[in-house]
Amino acid sequence: MRALLLLHRWTGGIAGLLLAVIGLSGTLLLWEDSWIGLPGAHEAVRRDAAEMGRAMTAAIAAGQAAPLARVTLADETIGLHQAVYRDGSGAYLGQDGSIVDQWSSLFGRPELWLFDLHHHLFIREGGAYVTGVLGLLLIGFVVTGSILWWRTRKTFRLRLWPPRMSRPAIIWHHRDLGIVAAPLLLVMALTGALMVFKPLSAAVLAPFAQHDETPLPRYHATSMAGLETDWRLLIETAQAAFPGALPRRFQFPAKSGEPLVLRMKQTTEWTPNGRTYVYFDPATATILGVNDPLQGDVASRIEEKYYPVHAGRVGGVVWRIMLTLTGLALVLLGTLACWTFWFRSPRRAPHQSSNHVPAAARNASSAHSPVLLDSDG
Repeated sequence: MRALLLLHRWTGGIAGLLLAVIGLSGTLLLWEDSWIGLPGAHEAVRRDAAEMGRAMTAAIAAGQAAPLARVTLADETIGLHQAVYRDGSGAYLGQDGSIVDQWSSLFGRPELWLFDLHHHLFIREGGAYVTGVLGLLLIGFVVTGSILWWRTRKTFRLRLWPPRMSRPAIIWHHRDLGIVAAPLLLVMALTGALMVFKPLSAAVLAPFAQHDETPLPRYHATSMAGLETDWRLLIETAQAAFPGALPRRFQFPAKSGEPLVLRMKQTTEWTPNGRTYVYFDPATATILGVNDPLQGDVASRIEEKYYPVHAGRVGGVVWRIMLTLTGLALVLLGTLACWTFWFRSPRRAPHQSSNHVPAAARNASSAHSPVLLDSDG
């Protein structure tokens, strides 16, 4: 138990602040639609193919010399189209094709740099793997913290804030808040880590996989250079192939000969942008191939639900509130754990010893420091 405590304490003291950053940025992103503050952001979504086609033409023109990388179409969360160009710039467009806002870099919009902070910690190369490792560490904190909490379970008392900023009080608060937040912290950490580490996800879902998957074929398309794509025809063709599915995102080819990709969302899919892929020749609006997730195995259907669960895109406002409380709990657990690990509070006179902290917490704090999700409370 001593070794488990030391492992929990030191890893939490080092990683706690980063996990707090992840928790705070994720919490803010949950409510992006409420604070984005752009005209038309709350406009009802119109599903007219001709209007979406005009918006696509406007998105291409807005990039001037920079080619498009992708266009994410408006949905119920944000009623604006988002265009992203290969030079890092971008634009929001109204559903009528008008330009609402433009930016020249990642830091031109708060939701963009918050997303990058949450997913990459501003580390462009390999940043996702850092956040993935943090997710795995959080799983470890939940497990070890729960084991360590069990010894002092009889002193449980939930507080939103420590009764005083002393080591014993923070230990007590950290331990009991951590055990309450542990189930949802585990869900968030597990879904986040599995999204980053695909081989780990494949290993976890191996019992549900069919193990007979074939690689997707390579499609060759006419170059888009100098071509006027009929966006309305392209959208209507995709909708005919998948009746009832919603067009969600156009992904533009990076090299000549690659197909234009339209992501669609079928009614049974949870992922906001869908995982139904339609591959087009942009010159003729001819479908070169499709990837229908509903034809996949159980493992692929489970994997499809990682992101919507993690990002609060299912379950309505109730699930978002639960995730918000979990994110704020992670902020408290991480910041206070780092504080007590790196900064020792001054000694107090004997008559000032904590009268509001159980004896078990006071005795344990004399030898150990708290860290994420538990300490020797």
